[in-house]
Amino acid sequence: MRAQHIALSFGDQKIYDDCSFHFDASDKVGIVGVNGAGKSTLFKVILGQQKLDDGEIELPSLRLGYLPQEIKIDEAHADITVWDYIAMARPVDELQEQLNQEYEKLAKYPESGAILDRINKLQDLIDSYNVADFDHELLKIVEKMNLQDIMDRKMRQLSGGQKSKVAFARVLFENAGLLLLDEPTNHLDVETKAFVANYLRNYNGMVLVISHDVDFLNTVTNKILFVNKTTHKTKAYHGNYAVFRRQYAKEKADQDARISEQEREIKRIQEFVDRARAAKRSNTALIRQGHVREKMLARKLEELETREQEYQRVSINIAPSKQSGKTPLEVQNLNFAYPGKDPLYKDLSFSLTRGEKFLIVGENGIGKSTLLKLIMGELTPSAGSILTSQNTTISYYAQELEVLDERKTVLENVRSYDFTDTDMRSILSNFLFSGDDVNKRVSVLSPGEKARVALCKILTKRANLVILDEPTNHFDPETQKIIGENFKDYSGTVLMVSHSPSFVEQVGITRMLVLPSHEKDQLPQALIKNYSRELLDYYYYLNSELV
Repeated sequence: MRAQHIALSFGDQKIYDDCSFHFDASDKVGIVGVNGAGKSTLFKVILGQQKLDDGEIELPSLRLGYLPQEIKIDEAHADITVWDYIAMARPVDELQEQLNQEYEKLAKYPESGAILDRINKLQDLIDSYNVADFDHELLKIVEKMNLQDIMDRKMRQLSGGQKSKVAFARVLFENAGLLLLDEPTNHLDVETKAFVANYLRNYNGMVLVISHDVDFLNTVTNKILFVNKTTHKTKAYHGNYAVFRRQYAKEKADQDARISEQEREIKRIQEFVDRARAAKRSNTALIRQGHVREKMLARKLEELETREQEYQRVSINIAPSKQSGKTPLEVQNLNFAYPGKDPLYKDLSFSLTRGEKFLIVGENGIGKSTLLKLIMGELTPSAGSILTSQNTTISYYAQELEVLDERKTVLENVRSYDFTDTDMRSILSNFLFSGDDVNKRVSVLSPGEKARVALCKILTKRANLVILDEPTNHFDPETQKIIGENFKDYSGTVLMVSHSPSFVEQVGITRMLVLPSHEKDQLPQALIKNYSRELLDYYYYLNSELV
C-alpha cells in the first residue's frame, strides 16, 4: 500500500497536505492523531467513499475488510441469524455455484480465453477463503469472542454492543487481505480483546487500526501512522504506540527548541530593520544594511516552522440557569428487575447533594446504565420512588448521541439563547472545536467528534443536574482529560457512569455509589463511599475481565 502526495480539503478546512507513506503487506499499522485529524477520513479514501483532491493511494489487489465505529445492520440482514450473518463473510457456496456455471459454459466453448480467466479468478477467490478450514475457523472465532449463546438470535434482536462484537467476528472470519478497523475494542472484554489482539498480530495480511486503546495498539502494531491536525501532514513510525510516543516527544521537544531559536533570530533581525527604517537619510550604510536584513527577515519568516497547536482553555462562565434544592435527586427503596430476570436492586436508596460530582460503579451488567434510565423515566421501577426537588432540571447524555441533528452544523447544534455565537465559539474551543470546525455538518463528523458536540450541548443547556452515561467511549486519553475539565468547573450537580479513571479524576468525583454483585439468592445492599481511586481502579480492572 502506497500513498503518494495525497491532498484533501473540505471547503477551507485542510485535511491532508502533500502526504506520502507506504506499508508492507504484513504490516499492522495504528492510525493515531487527535479527534478530527482525518483518521476515519483516510479509511473512507481507501474504501473509495471519499475522493482525494490530489495524489493517489495505490492498493494491492486484495479484498478489504472494514469494521466501522457505528454498526448499522440493513433490513436485508435484520432477520437472519448471527451464525448466518458471520458465515456470509465467506460466500463460498455462491462462488462455487458461479464456478460450476462457468465450467458448463466452458464445455460448450472449450477454447474461450475469457471463460478460462473467469474460472481462474473464481478458483483463486474460493481458495483465499480456506474452504477446508471454514467450520473450524468460524467456530474458533465464535468461541473465543464469547458469542455461543447468541448464535441462533436474529440480528435485529441484538444490543448495540452485541452487534459490534458480531460485526467484528464477521470481519475477522472474512479473511480479507487488508483489514480496516475503526475503534474495534469499544465493546470488548479483556479476554476477547486478548484473543483479538493475538489474532491480529499473527494475521496473514495487512491491518490498519484506529484506536484510543493504548494497550491494544502496543500489542498489535508494528508501525504507527501519525496524522497531524496542525500541519495536515502524516508521518510513519516504526514500532508500536509506546515507541511512537517516545520518538514523537523527542521530536516535539527538538522542534520547540528549534522554533524558539528561529523566533529569537527573527526578533533580532526585526529590531535591526526597525532601527534602519528609523535612521536618518544621511546614514546610508545603516539603511543599506537594513534593506539586506529585510530580505533576510522575509526568508526567515518563510522558513519558520509551524508550532504544534496547544490546547488553551477559555475561561467562560457556564452555570445552571437556576439553582436546585439542596437535594436535587433522591432515590427511595428502589426495586427493579427486567422481565424473567433476577432483581438488579432491592430497596436501593441514596440522594445527591447540590453541586456534588457523584459516580456509580459496579460490575458490568449490574445495572449502572439501567439506573440512569430509571431516573430519566425511560424505565419504570418495580417498587420505590425517584424524587427530584421542585427546581431540579436535568440534562442527560446517553451513549446513542440522540441529542444531535446531523443535518445541522456543530454551531447550530449547540446554539443557545443564553450565549452569543462568539461565546459559543469560545465554549466549543473547550471541546476542541476551533475556527471553521464549528461550521462542519454533524453528519460528516467522526463518532468522537459527535460525542464532543453532544457533551457541549448537554453543558450549555445549563441544567442543574447533568447525567452522563459512559461519555468517553470514543476519546483518546488526552481528549478525556480535556473534556473532563469542563465538567469539573461546572457548578451544577453531576451524576455519571464512566469506566475511565482519567476522566473521573479530571471531573473531580466526591462520592461513589457501589452497586453490589449478586451472591447466590441474595442481593446485598448498595454502599455509598467517599471517592477512592483504589476502588475505581478495582472496578476498572474487574470490568475489563468480566464484561
